[in-house]
Amino acid sequence: MEEKLVQRLEFAVSRLEALSVGFTTGGGGVSSRSVDNAASDPSILAFQDLMRNYVQKVSDAAEKIGGQVLEASRIVEEAFSVQKELLVKIKQTQKPDMAGLAEFLKPLNEVILKANTLTAGRRSEFFNHLKTIADALSALAWIAYTGKGCGMSMPIAHVEESWQTAEFYGNKILVEFKNKDQNHVEWAKAVKELFSQGLRDYIKNFYPLGPVWNPACKRTPDTSTKSSAPSAPAPPPPSAPLFSTDSSQASPRPKEGMAAVFQEISSGKSVTQGLRKVTDDMKTKNRAERTGIVNATEISHRNLRSPSKSVAAPKPKFELQMGRKWAVENQIGKKDLVISDCDAKQSVYIFGCKDSVLQVQGKVNNITVDKCTKTGVVFTDVVAACEVVNCNGIEIQCQGSAPTISVDNTAGCQLYLSNNSLKSSITTAKSSETNVLVRGNDPDGDWVEHALPQQYIHIVKDGHIETTPVSHSGA
Repeated sequence: MEEKLVQRLEFAVSRLEALSVGFTTGGGGVSSRSVDNAASDPSILAFQDLMRNYVQKVSDAAEKIGGQVLEASRIVEEAFSVQKELLVKIKQTQKPDMAGLAEFLKPLNEVILKANTLTAGRRSEFFNHLKTIADALSALAWIAYTGKGCGMSMPIAHVEESWQTAEFYGNKILVEFKNKDQNHVEWAKAVKELFSQGLRDYIKNFYPLGPVWNPACKRTPDTSTKSSAPSAPAPPPPSAPLFSTDSSQASPRPKEGMAAVFQEISSGKSVTQGLRKVTDDMKTKNRAERTGIVNATEISHRNLRSPSKSVAAPKPKFELQMGRKWAVENQIGKKDLVISDCDAKQSVYIFGCKDSVLQVQGKVNNITVDKCTKTGVVFTDVVAACEVVNCNGIEIQCQGSAPTISVDNTAGCQLYLSNNSLKSSITTAKSSETNVLVRGNDPDGDWVEHALPQQYIHIVKDGHIETTPVSHSGA
């Protein structure tokens, strides 16, 4: 009995909200019947379910944390409420021009900017939470999609791209509070479900090609009066609006490249309009100073006037990305690089290093060495494979086990295998000077070097190709 009463109250509230959003008086306004129909539209009802099932879950998790996290979560509630109101209005509104669209979406823009202001100023202890919300709310801008040439990705793609940016900070929360406070972990997972699952699936089911405006309406509802609760605080002045109301920015983006050429051709104007007539004295063959010979003095002067631009050296990197991938990049002359805190779910990517040595102390999923020179890598165990590609003068030492070792497009590779890795499968392609060193039966004995063949003999026999490696034993 109580559940039915609550459902009836929720339905009555949704109808009243829709009436306050879309109803305008006077001729040409939207009738209360059309407002009622919009509020009971399946897409609007589904959005209410989205708020009830996903947004409420974020709010419930934030209640356990409080503080700035709760404040940011309430902004999420406000943003989704504003978007629901805009979806109702769209069903009663003719598609506006760019300037009208910016004005129409202004309430949503103000809420999103309110979330961005939380990340400004002094960095708080919950910066990752605030940044997750600020970046994720940009996904609600999908409602501004007006077609293929509007400069935006399609709605589903836009939501996915926005969440990928926010997920960087969301993963930081999961790593930081994994063993400290499960309330933060639940909150981060609830935010991810809201955007990557709830909002994405909603758009996929109802608006995969963008919002559907009502062409039958002749007048845009008044967007100057907001239907948000009067107790809501006034938003701060926008500093960088998502939807600009400036007429210079609201105009359609000019075509570029070949699109501009075809637009000019199809405009109906004369193709030769505005061109100057070329006289005989302007032609190259009749100009005395154009002899076709460039002397050395002129070349040196040109080089002095326009020196070549220097290319900035790439920045070195040594960090764990997204909790899954160790990135060791552009390390020069570093012989003491060590990765000690790792697990079997992580990978190691070594790129652009020179004259350096890296130790991986522990088991990892896989190791990739790419475009490195005179670099050594010592590791214990890998679950999948150790890959060497596009390198020169590389030394790899496996102290534990490695199911697969692959060497591709590499000149000079020394593979040191422990007794536990003697069953490793070694694959080579387009590589030279690849040697495998093992200790044999004595674990403390000297290293014994075995050269892997890099030349092969191919013969046709009985209708098929037989390939044998060229022997380098000297026999």
